[in-house]
Amino acid sequence: MELDGPLHAHTLTADEPTHADINAFRTLSADMASGVGVVSTVHRRRDNAATVSGVLPVSYDPPTMLVSLYEQSRICEAVTGSGTWALSLLTAEQQGTANWLASPGNPVEGLLSQVPFTRGPATGAALMSGALAWFELKTIAVHEAATHLLIVGEVLSMGRDIPGAAADDPLIHFAGEYGRLRRGTV
Repeated sequence: MELDGPLHAHTLTADEPTHADINAFRTLSADMASGVGVVSTVHRRRDNAATVSGVLPVSYDPPTMLVSLYEQSRICEAVTGSGTWALSLLTAEQQGTANWLASPGNPVEGLLSQVPFTRGPATGAALMSGALAWFELKTIAVHEAATHLLIVGEVLSMGRDIPGAAADDPLIHFAGEYGRLRRGTV
């Protein structure tokens, strides 16, 4: 990607973004590090889950979070259809789980048969075993944002499923790849 001018800028000039605009945005926005999690829900008596990195704690009072989901995805349809969902924040050791649940074309049946999980006490949604932290949420708002839906949820229950040192080793997404961020090394 080439950027112009002394500030190395890319200015969007067309009414609709061009391929070059989209590539510039993809490259530059990849410079934001974000945590990696799994969103899960039970919809029509079936487990649904997918890897996400677009997650944001919104408010502490009441505890509220937001997740960004591609509007045409199975997980988006399931989360909006069920009204409740869970978010498990992954540790670096769970990169295999993140890879599996981010793979396009995953099977609908047996999706979670390859990953260890427990059921959430409030929603029954899958909570990834060994997660850095987990939250169960009730959807309170849905907002359209380009090709995604922003799902806002109020926390129903939350917890942690790991002892000691693993809590200091979250899985992060940066520059299009998974990585580690050990506490105390920043």
